[in-house]
Amino acid sequence: MPTAKLRHEAWMDCRMAHPIEHWEEIGRRIAAATGTTPRIRDHETVGGGSINHAYMLHGASGERWFVKLNDANGAAMFAAEAAGLEEICRSQSLRVPTPVCHGIAGDVAFLVLEYLELRSASATSAEQLGRGLAAMHRYARKEYGWDIDNAIGSTPQPNSPLKNWTQFWHERRLGFQLALANRNDHGRRLQTQGKRLLDALPKLLAGHAPPASLLHGDLWSGNYGSLPSGAPVIFDPAVYYGDRETDLAMTELFGGFPPAFYRAYREAWPLAPGYELRRQLYNLYHVLNHLNLFGGGYLSQAEGMIGRLLGEAG
Repeated sequence: MPTAKLRHEAWMDCRMAHPIEHWEEIGRRIAAATGTTPRIRDHETVGGGSINHAYMLHGASGERWFVKLNDANGAAMFAAEAAGLEEICRSQSLRVPTPVCHGIAGDVAFLVLEYLELRSASATSAEQLGRGLAAMHRYARKEYGWDIDNAIGSTPQPNSPLKNWTQFWHERRLGFQLALANRNDHGRRLQTQGKRLLDALPKLLAGHAPPASLLHGDLWSGNYGSLPSGAPVIFDPAVYYGDRETDLAMTELFGGFPPAFYRAYREAWPLAPGYELRRQLYNLYHVLNHLNLFGGGYLSQAEGMIGRLLGEAG
């Protein structure tokens, strides 16, 4: 347990990064959103994110909230994230943190969420997640995309709806990331191969017209946990409506989920033939996004994936 002096010094360090006026304004916004008059006692930093500053905010009566901060330009990103969480809530399929409020305080954008006590997932939780994700994917629309553009990491993600899935994946996903990679000077070879791949999409996705399912959009193990009861929780979404296989594909990109998750999902809703090929195509989007965000070895990984996909296209 830290001493009072250490707690005060930590509080002062946080105040240097984000003045107390910001927290007072956020407290007022919480009060307006909840119809209560909570008094903010203090806050502490929470690790795990590379894009936003994350905090646990403590009320004087024991309330807790999870707060994300970014510069004021991040206000639209936070508004879209809150809308995405609300969209998943409407599907009545999986637990997400409930948005409390969002906006701008001084020169920072903020998003306040319900604070949930999360822990590592168990096999039982993974099984519940598989069934719940299948239920979420059955919540569908007639067009691919969404009403709101949002972000994948800190990269803009355009979601203007289209009726054709191949066209959507070409224009709103791979084509957008390849154009961004070109602006970021990521290799002539990538652009040449990428153009060939875009031209090959009608062949690679021939006959594939999936339902426009509600998607988490950024479903890797870091965006999933469980409550003490074992109930799964998903968070940090990049919501849109599209092929449910894109969510499944991403779960396999960075280490994978427990076998119980995949077994439960496939029991609830089996995958169509050809998923293994489409998995590569869908995960290329995330590898290109990592290239645009972080550079480095993602260029060779993206080029290798495109090469294999072109080989499949013949």
